[in-house]
Amino acid sequence: MAGEETRTLKSTTVRTAAPTELRETGGTAPRAWMIRLLVVGIVLAALNLRPAITSLGALLEEVRADLAMSGSVAGLLTSVPPLCFAVFGVTAPRLARRFGAGAVVCAGMVAIGAGLLIRPFTGGTAGFLAASALALMGIAVSNVLMPVLVKQWFPDRVGSMTGLYSMALALGTSTAAAVTVPLTEALGGNWQTGLALWAALAAAAVLPWIPFVGNAGNAGSSGRSGKRGRPPAERAPAPGPSSPGAAASADAPAPEVRITRSRTAWALAVFFGLQATVAYITMGWMPQIFRDAGVPASTAGLLLAFIMVMGVPLAFVIPRLATRLPQQGPIVLVLGVSGLIGYAGLYFAPAAGALVWVLLLGIANCAFPLALTMVGMRARSGAGVAKLSAFAQSTGYLISIPGPLLVGVLYQHSGGWGLPLALLAGLMIPQTIAGVLAGRDRTVEDEAAAR
Repeated sequence: MAGEETRTLKSTTVRTAAPTELRETGGTAPRAWMIRLLVVGIVLAALNLRPAITSLGALLEEVRADLAMSGSVAGLLTSVPPLCFAVFGVTAPRLARRFGAGAVVCAGMVAIGAGLLIRPFTGGTAGFLAASALALMGIAVSNVLMPVLVKQWFPDRVGSMTGLYSMALALGTSTAAAVTVPLTEALGGNWQTGLALWAALAAAAVLPWIPFVGNAGNAGSSGRSGKRGRPPAERAPAPGPSSPGAAASADAPAPEVRITRSRTAWALAVFFGLQATVAYITMGWMPQIFRDAGVPASTAGLLLAFIMVMGVPLAFVIPRLATRLPQQGPIVLVLGVSGLIGYAGLYFAPAAGALVWVLLLGIANCAFPLALTMVGMRARSGAGVAKLSAFAQSTGYLISIPGPLLVGVLYQHSGGWGLPLALLAGLMIPQTIAGVLAGRDRTVEDEAAAR
């Protein structure tokens, strides 16, 4: 009965808001068109959030040779993504309030395209790093704002929309890993051309976001331009758990959430950070692990792609499953055990059991869509999700910065992959503990208010 009452209240609130929307937009078609365009924009943006990293991983040996990089410098290069995500991701909510989330994501896609186009032709390590940072800055702000857009425009479909976004992200990740080497070879074997090609995908992703530039419908907008096209969650918020039956005003300010007072927020940040550590080590170094085991370069890229492509179906299934469970701890345990077995297998038989290990690591790698889903579930309001997303991702990426660099140092000084793989396996244990804590059925608003 309570669920039916809530649904009735939501429907009543939305019907009340409808006449205003019709007066301002001239009908329901513009809003439906905007939502469809937003879905396309989210999918295209998600496709662009990892090729900058996995395309480089597939050609890292060639880039290192041409730019005279040591193993430690290459480790620094693979640490740049989490560093940029931590530094720039924290600015995303403020930028979204000032310019609108859609405008910020549009600018992010432009930055990705420009960075990917410039970096292969800079002619030196410093320029390569700077151009990579430009692309990663665009990825960082988009990373943070995707869960916010999903929560505010699709509050009743957080699981399915997060799954769609995560599936597109996994598809872009795996495609870049799989086809970068073959495309490079087909175009004459020049790694610069192979890396620059991915700028075209970013350019395509700019287009659906252009109508959202300057539009108050963007999630996180300050409302300076009025209510035209505002997301449903912003036009007419549904009653929250703390005030059943109360229809909140569309213009009421969101309650202040002190995110650092929430234990769940900290657990989610640690979980996010450790899974990011493992993910960026995998994306940056996994092809090299297989190449050092005697696997050809193109096959090594395909094996990395196989790890990432596992996320395509699982990234759609796991968020939907997670939203149906009161606690997400059981899913966290399955992912952690898969990672432990996969890294142990890589240590003992990297080439002989490659397909089995990449299958298990592909399952473990789906901690990312689970973390995104928990961001949407552990906060009730759009403002809460924005703060939690920025905090968990920025703090998490700060935690992940040393990982890829440490792997490069261990690899260079030990002369093998034993110590790096032991590090990866060891990280699965605290990641699982933090994930179980983050998966408990509670919200950051309640925790922050209670302390």
